[in-house]
Amino acid sequence: MIFLSFRKMSKVNRHINGNLVIFDLDGTLLNTIEDLGCAVNHALSLKGFPEHQLKEYRKMVGNGVRNLVTRALPPDAGTAGTAGTESFTQLVDSVLSDFRQYYSAHIHLHTRPYEGIPELLRKLDSEGYSLAVASNKFQEGTEALIGHFFGGIQFTAVLGNRDGAALKPSPEIIQEAVASSPGIVRTIMVGDSETDIATAKAAGIASVAVSWGFRTKDALLEADRIAEDTSSLYGILKELSL
Repeated sequence: MIFLSFRKMSKVNRHINGNLVIFDLDGTLLNTIEDLGCAVNHALSLKGFPEHQLKEYRKMVGNGVRNLVTRALPPDAGTAGTAGTESFTQLVDSVLSDFRQYYSAHIHLHTRPYEGIPELLRKLDSEGYSLAVASNKFQEGTEALIGHFFGGIQFTAVLGNRDGAALKPSPEIIQEAVASSPGIVRTIMVGDSETDIATAKAAGIASVAVSWGFRTKDALLEADRIAEDTSSLYGILKELSL
């Protein structure tokens, strides 16, 4: 699979309205849970570990694919006789490698945008909003999904997890997105999890949680606003904008 680079994309010769909207990816723009779950199950099966029902992965995702793989392993995976001669860290590395190989080859087999998301992005783009993506998914996978599903949208930054980069809820990824977006006065974070809300708070920006993602609504109560669908999300973004 060829991964395209979006890190230096910018809006040239277009009116910028001073607002930057930073979107989480998994559970916010795209429903990726089936492809993620299938990839983890494949990696687990190669080691002889039990697989999980796909719906169970909704509680495991977040904080990067290494944490996803670690949570999916059996509780006794690091004990002698289960992991063999491997240390637990080596075991996670091996399962993660198998996961990434499978996932990269099947990354958008079942993944789809949530209803109304492509239309929302095009509308915001046409109205001069700067748009960015901040994900804990590995960089190559983040770029591949954005390129496949939203290739016609101009993003000022498409940021995933990279070597040496801090994962959300560190505000560093927000700061990087802002630095890549000239002319920005106000920034809003849109996500589906507690991690996204905490990231926005750490960065000192407004947070909007979407209810259609991988967490229950009760987990989103710390957000500044909660959107039930893309129509209400658009209205909230307009209210919070300059």
